[in-house]
Parts: sequence; structure tokens; C-alpha cells
Amino acid sequence: MIRSFFGIDKNPFSSESIALLSHQQDIYDILRVHCHQGGLCLLMGEPGTGKSAIKEALKQNADKKMVIVSVARSLHTYINTIKLLCQALGIDHEGLFFKCEKRLVEQTFSLHREGKMLVTIIDDAHLMDMETLRRLRLLFEDFPKNHNLILVGQPELLNNMSLRVYDDIKSRVTYSTILLKLNPDQMREFILNQLDMVCLPHSIFTDDAFSLIIRSADGFLRRAKNLCLSCMLETVRSRKKSIDLDIVNRVLIQPHWRVDNDIQY
Repeated sequence: MIRSFFGIDKNPFSSESIALLSHQQDIYDILRVHCHQGGLCLLMGEPGTGKSAIKEALKQNADKKMVIVSVARSLHTYINTIKLLCQALGIDHEGLFFKCEKRLVEQTFSLHREGKMLVTIIDDAHLMDMETLRRLRLLFEDFPKNHNLILVGQPELLNNMSLRVYDDIKSRVTYSTILLKLNPDQMREFILNQLDMVCLPHSIFTDDAFSLIIRSADGFLRRAKNLCLSCMLETVRSRKKSIDLDIVNRVLIQPHWRVDNDIQY
């Protein structure tokens, strides 16, 4: 609907087209180095601060020598997590878990002999039971040394590791970073980059509408993305060619955009 109305070929603000901001690019470059060297990396931040963009950039830009497997269902038990890893690597995941462990180790060494590097990404790792993470750590000790594990989650992941009983995990961390909320200039750059990628003019947003979107996003990329897309849909519905202050306010009146204490039942 948006594509046909605005006469563009690509979906705006799509995760398939990623343009990292400068601070995200720095983190991406460091993670790439660890992917070649091996280690345990922590990528943390509040929801909507850009962790997924970096994760997707790693997956989309993997070269032929890099094999990236991703596990998003981190609430699973250790046994089911092992089976998910087998499935992601395209190997048999049936049978007892220790057989799956053996197949995983054999597959990783097979990739290593082919000159390939394995990167395992576990999303929402702060939800994972720490004992499950410990058992995974012990399993990964048997992997080739250039294996890199990236844990993506909220900052409480580091708090969970700070207990002395989990020093065996924390002491193996080779890189960690926390993504903060974007400042207004970074948010402006993000939105304009997304418009450029789909060949939409910057003037599609009026100055007042653009400023209101940046303030309402409050530094969160996901909020900015959803707000811009909602404004575009409202523009299509209203049959307008630009997004003005009235359009943005129509979107912001929806309950999920309003402050809790402003909502009357």
C-alpha cells in the first residue's frame, strides 16, 4: 500500500535494508574482529536501541568463510536449545541430547577444517536460565577456538552474570557493550537514511512533523520506525502527499503512544 501510493519499489524502514549509524558501525566492526578471533561477546541495550540492526547486519554481511547460526527462542531448556542449534546447522537433531552434542562438536570441527568460522548468536539472552547458559559454555569449550558466541539481550544480562557463582561465564567475556538511546541528531540521521534507501524525498515530512516524531520516539529506533510507518499509513488513508503535524498527532492519539497517566478509563 505504501509502495504503490508513494511510487517506490522498496518497503520503507525494512529490516532487509540496513544502514548502520556511526556508533552501530563501530560495534559491528568490533564484533566482526571477534568473529574471526573467537570469544564471548555481550551486545546489550534496552528494547528498540538498535541491537537487532547490528545482529541483522552481521547475518546479512557474512562472508563465505563465516557460518552464522541464530537462536531466538532463549526460554527453552538446555536440551531444546541444543536441538535448535543442530537444526540451525542443518544436522540431525533427533535422539538423546548427548548425541546432539556430539554431532554439534563434529560439525564445528568439520567447518573448521574447511577454513570456516562459526558464530552463534543467542537473542534475548537475558531471558535464558543461567544454568542453561553455563551448560552451553561448557559445550562450547569443545568447539574450535575461533568460535564466537554473541549474547544479545537487555542490560540485566550482565547483572545476572555478576553473581560470584557465575564468574566462570563472566571471566570469559572478551567484549561487551551497551547500546544507549539515540540523541536527536542520531535519530534524524536514522530517519533520513531510511528515506534515502527507498528514494523518498526528505520533504515528505514537514519540519514540525519531523521534530514531533523525533521527540516522541524518545531515542528508541523501534519507536521511530513504527511511528514513521504509522504516519505513512495514515497519509495513505487521508490521500495526502506529505506528512504534516496533523497526521502525526492523529497517530499519537492512539493509547499505546500516550503516557499512562494521560489515559482515562
